[in-house]
Amino acid sequence: MIRVLVVEDNPVAADAHRLYVERVPGFTVVAVTHSGRDALRLLDTTPVDLVLLDLYLPDTHGLDVVRAMRATGHTADVITVTSARDLAVVRAAVSVGVVQYLLKPFTFATLRDKLDGYRRFRARDGEAAGQAEVDEVFGALRGSDVLTLPKGMSEETLQAVVAALRGAGEGLSAAAAGEQVGTSRVTARRYLEYLADNNLAVRKPQYGGVGRPEVWYRLSDRRS
Repeated sequence: MIRVLVVEDNPVAADAHRLYVERVPGFTVVAVTHSGRDALRLLDTTPVDLVLLDLYLPDTHGLDVVRAMRATGHTADVITVTSARDLAVVRAAVSVGVVQYLLKPFTFATLRDKLDGYRRFRARDGEAAGQAEVDEVFGALRGSDVLTLPKGMSEETLQAVVAALRGAGEGLSAAAAGEQVGTSRVTARRYLEYLADNNLAVRKPQYGGVGRPEVWYRLSDRRS
């Protein structure tokens, strides 16, 4: 069983991450902490194999937590779970030994894919027969190349819709989202409904003129 520490300052997101991890066979959450200081204290007393780490913590940056882990001899692997899209931060994460980088918001299927890849990575042991096997071990960390979205949907369009919602504090209608992303209202609604069905967005009826209210969408507070 792979022992996981969840480090996330948002209690709702932390609980969601814990529930997600425990749905994946072979993984168990040994603790949840909400700050870098508490995470380091727990690592001193509790065996942990993998840390699911938010980068924006109230007391320190997540990458500083990783540096402190290594400086004090903690060897647990780290998967960052963050909204940070700055490629300089991504490179810094790689430089301190982060094994995977997961962007918020994400679905359970996306996290499951990352964890499954990590489990395959850990399962390989012994001596590699050659370069091909070494490449295969590293490739396990990248997870599946097959998108977990429904047929006909693309990751690029999904991220564009998420970005549009992120820039609209009060939310967007399907028509407004489609206009921003460059798709039809029907296509935008399909992506918005997908986000809402996975608890990454919430629906909000807007009452205006006569007739049925228009449905608006905004990112959920549980946007992990």
